[in-house]
Amino acid sequence: VQLMESGGGLVQAGGSLTLSCAASRSMFTLNLMGWYRQPPGKERELVAAVSGGGTIFYADSVKGRFTITRKNAENILLLQMNSLKPEDTAMYYCGTDPQVSDYDPWNPDDFGSWGQGTQVTVSS
Repeated sequence: VQLMESGGGLVQAGGSLTLSCAASRSMFTLNLMGWYRQPPGKERELVAAVSGGGTIFYADSVKGRFTITRKNAENILLLQMNSLKPEDTAMYYCGTDPQVSDYDPWNPDDFGSWGQGTQVTVSS
């Protein structure tokens, strides 16, 4: 599956952005899909993910501020980001296609399909 992210940009602290990830095939056939981010010089980390059955995972740092929405009929995964902070600055990636049956949503290495990423920069 091919993934394409959009919606990143430069925003002031306290602002909002909505990221969108478009999938090249029916999302009804996909298991867990997630948003991950990689700050400069750091490893990729889970931001939010949703399983095929609707179970949602959020990193503690974004709970209450970010909302993930999976729209299978439109083949789109959204990430609404509110109350953005400078520490949210990172490249944001959409990921899916678990490579193992006992995949861990918190481990990006368990997933085989990624988009090219979209940059989010939050100024203070």
